[in-house]
Amino acid sequence: MELVYKGKKNKQEILDHTKPALLTAENISYKDGANLLIQGNNINVMKTLVDHYRLKGKIDLVYIDPPFATNTVFRGSKTRTAHVSHSLSDEIAYRDTLVGAEYLEFIRERLIWIRELMSSESSIYIHIDYKIGHYIKIIMDEVFGINNFRNDITRIKCNPKNFGRKAYGNIKDLILYYTKTNRYIWHEPKHERAEDEVKRLFTKIDINGRYYTTNPLHAPGETTNGNTGKAWKGMLPPKGRHWRYDPKVLDELDAKGLIEWSSTGNPRKKVYADEMPYKKLQDIWEYKDPPRPVYPTEKNLELIKTIISTSSNENSIVLDCFSGSGGTLVAADQLNRRWIGIDNSEVAIKVTLQRLIKPQASLFTAEQEIRYQAA
Repeated sequence: MELVYKGKKNKQEILDHTKPALLTAENISYKDGANLLIQGNNINVMKTLVDHYRLKGKIDLVYIDPPFATNTVFRGSKTRTAHVSHSLSDEIAYRDTLVGAEYLEFIRERLIWIRELMSSESSIYIHIDYKIGHYIKIIMDEVFGINNFRNDITRIKCNPKNFGRKAYGNIKDLILYYTKTNRYIWHEPKHERAEDEVKRLFTKIDINGRYYTTNPLHAPGETTNGNTGKAWKGMLPPKGRHWRYDPKVLDELDAKGLIEWSSTGNPRKKVYADEMPYKKLQDIWEYKDPPRPVYPTEKNLELIKTIISTSSNENSIVLDCFSGSGGTLVAADQLNRRWIGIDNSEVAIKVTLQRLIKPQASLFTAEQEIRYQAA
């Protein structure tokens, strides 16, 4: 399945006809070890990173928050950074003025180049809004393969608003998560359970004061072969079901006092709250954006940290080719990842530098040409 629209190019035409960017000290704003902040048209910069800087297949994680086809001009916000002596509020941060087929092809061309940079174990998260995200999903299926689609994550972005328009209030956007292959970096993200959640889910208390709940010991599906379909303590599993465990394991659980019999005579396994202090992260996230952002599209830093810690390793290279205020780069730096940020906006570069710069960073003179090669 793919979108058909006017002006759509074939993949090879995009790869062959994209012009490289000349990366010099004038557009490499920051270099610290393997980390780079580059000002320029991201598709031309990515062409250079692939062809001349040998980064093809080297990027383990991509997070991007591209324009949303809003047909809006965004201006800089007043910065909260202590180093700054002037306001960026009157400067144009970026123009989100591409719409329709032109916008879709703009995103698709960049996704094709991003895929060239991605390693075989890499993931990509694209942050988009509900008005255009369904079209981007189809393009992502085309570029990365629908078999590499992992999640459509709903992100709660703000508190409810009481707008007067005849529609439901919008408090969410979405993040599309894909991988390049079926073998990808994954560190299971878990959240600690709140006390009220523990008491709500684990409603029973044993003689030692431990909170617990019980789960059925049988599961759907009749088993005719194997021990899980056999009788245990003279009892067969209900019709159309089988024991979750071999009867020998059920004996072990019973001996440990981990089986409770219901009032109707059904065995159930005890599950203790203190043995399950964490819960798996689901596909609805509540990470609200800063109420007074440095940059118009600044995203919640903890959201980005969750993505980076889940889908990359220490020393992985993280790419954000719509880096905006630099949140991805800051988060990657704090989590000991290497990073590359690209943005065409001078305001975005200024804000990012204010957030990133360190005493040991190397800022290059105008005469020097930077030749960066991946480690």
